[in-house]
Amino acid sequence: MIRIISYVIVSVFGIIISFAQIKSEEITINNQAIQLPGTLTYSQEKVPLIIWVHGSGPVDRNGNQPAQNVNANYIKQFRDAVNKENIAFFSFDKRTATKNNSAYLKDTKFTDFALDIDLIVNHFKKDNRFTKITLVGHSQGSLIAMLASKNIDKYISLAGAGETIDKTIVKQISKNNLTLGEAAQKQFDTLKAKGKIETVNPFLMNIFAKQNQEFLHEWMQINPTEEIKKITIPTLIINGDKDLQVKIEDAENLKNAKPNAELVIIKNMNHVLKNIEKEEDNMTSYFSPDFPISEKLIKTIVEFVKK
Repeated sequence: MIRIISYVIVSVFGIIISFAQIKSEEITINNQAIQLPGTLTYSQEKVPLIIWVHGSGPVDRNGNQPAQNVNANYIKQFRDAVNKENIAFFSFDKRTATKNNSAYLKDTKFTDFALDIDLIVNHFKKDNRFTKITLVGHSQGSLIAMLASKNIDKYISLAGAGETIDKTIVKQISKNNLTLGEAAQKQFDTLKAKGKIETVNPFLMNIFAKQNQEFLHEWMQINPTEEIKKITIPTLIINGDKDLQVKIEDAENLKNAKPNAELVIIKNMNHVLKNIEKEEDNMTSYFSPDFPISEKLIKTIVEFVKK
């Protein structure tokens, strides 16, 4: 009995020590008036660092959007998993997720998100605690990370589109309503030709509202299959076969544009990186932190980053 008790005490103490090894720092990086508050976590120095590049929407550093009741917590799950593999991790509250930035967001362009990442990368390039920097661009962030990949060591596209955003949006709308999809195509054609849309289809106002048009106009000019060709560093392209928003064909388009990139399709992984066994759980996982992150995803990224 004494031996058993001693073993339990030693084991518990070992677990406490293990958890204590994860160091956490709150860091705010400024792009002029824009604040980008984030969290750096790492277990030791002289290890590689992953910087996360967000998808669309007001996403916080943990992968949640409280205003939309999105509570998947997928970035925090990702952080915890890679920290256990001796990889440092930094994620931040996207400029659109930080209340202090509200007064400065009116004229935000798509490329401004890439400028935010440039500043974050430059900050950590000066930090000699970390050996290499990998950008992981998720969803919209896949293209943003491509634009900000000049000063890093490795690039990962995670659930990134393989076509311009106008084509993606039209396909997503057409899937549920073909007529509305055709209307969206006409709106994009007008935006591309004139730079603005005078009369917005009321059923598409959430997409083509006046305040969104300049942002969309710039975004739709940037083709990910052209941008990925410019990347000269090791590249990994990942997509899940349960992704409802970005299809396997998108990942294949990126791979075709950059043949020397590594392509991995992960079984049962959805857009918020969760392992989905039942179809009815796919959307539910966006609103709950209870679904586990894909283990295959973590293994694939850890191997690539440490290679």
